[in-house]
Amino acid sequence: MAEENNMEFNLPPQFDSITKNIKWILIIIIGIVLVSSSYFIVGPEEVGVVTRFGEYQRVAEPGLKFKFPIIEQRTSVPVQRQLKQEFGYRTTSAGVNSTYRNAGYEGESLMLTGDLNLADVEWVVQYRVDDPFSYLFKVRNADETLRDISEAAMRQIVGDRTVNEVLTVGRADVASQAEVIIQELCDEYEIGLKIEQVVLQDINPPNPVKPSFNGVNEAQQQRETLINQARADYNRIIPRAAGEAQETIQKAEGYALDRVNRAQGEVSRFNDLYEEYIKAPEVTKRRIFLETMQDVIPNMGQKIITDDKGNSVIPLLQLQMDGARQTNSNNNN
Repeated sequence: MAEENNMEFNLPPQFDSITKNIKWILIIIIGIVLVSSSYFIVGPEEVGVVTRFGEYQRVAEPGLKFKFPIIEQRTSVPVQRQLKQEFGYRTTSAGVNSTYRNAGYEGESLMLTGDLNLADVEWVVQYRVDDPFSYLFKVRNADETLRDISEAAMRQIVGDRTVNEVLTVGRADVASQAEVIIQELCDEYEIGLKIEQVVLQDINPPNPVKPSFNGVNEAQQQRETLINQARADYNRIIPRAAGEAQETIQKAEGYALDRVNRAQGEVSRFNDLYEEYIKAPEVTKRRIFLETMQDVIPNMGQKIITDDKGNSVIPLLQLQMDGARQTNSNNNN
């Protein structure tokens, strides 16, 4: 037994060579791993955030960069790429004819308005990473935080407006105000995100009440149409009536001015005539008589003037009738 315990086992020489080869292979593999992990490539739309044992060290710009293997890690952050978050729907396939899916996301989009009505609001937030350090280290899961901020801001804005404002004239104001509030909250929380745009995709009443709501909208549109037609008729008729009234007033004023001027002229003429009459009554009286006869006699036609000694006017009447026949015959020829 003692001899067996003191026995030495000698390995064959082939086994030693294999062991040495394995060691060299392991050394080569480890060297390759170390060399390959000591450099990295940063894409043109991103930056690389380098950490050492989890602690922030530096930001690597696009291109080929080096780092300490194993002890340093790199995280790529897309700072030039526009990102988006969708609320109330999801894009299933993007392209010329994009398709969307709404089922299952009603909890995000169903909101209570200021007049205690419900509205189904679908929107998208477009943003980019502005500060990679804050994006990775200031807030845990910045994208989820942005989603919560966006939903809270939109519910606040919609809750301050009536359902008609949200569905019609207030859409642009809702989007612009949501962009401002979301950006303010991102800056306050130091998320490191820059909000590019907030777009309202679609705003509808909930499906159970959509037919009734559409009926109300149609009635309101008809009311607006009738109001616009009445205003058009008013704008067409009232100015014309005002113009006609002004024209009548101007005609009356012109007629009154003409009558006054004529009356004043006749008064002036009478006064002048009276002054001449006072100077020579007989001469003026005779001149007035002659001027009157000059105006009256040419309009009297054929007249027969006799004195009180005339015995018979029959021959004169016969002569007058013969003269009238001769005049008619001459006119016919």
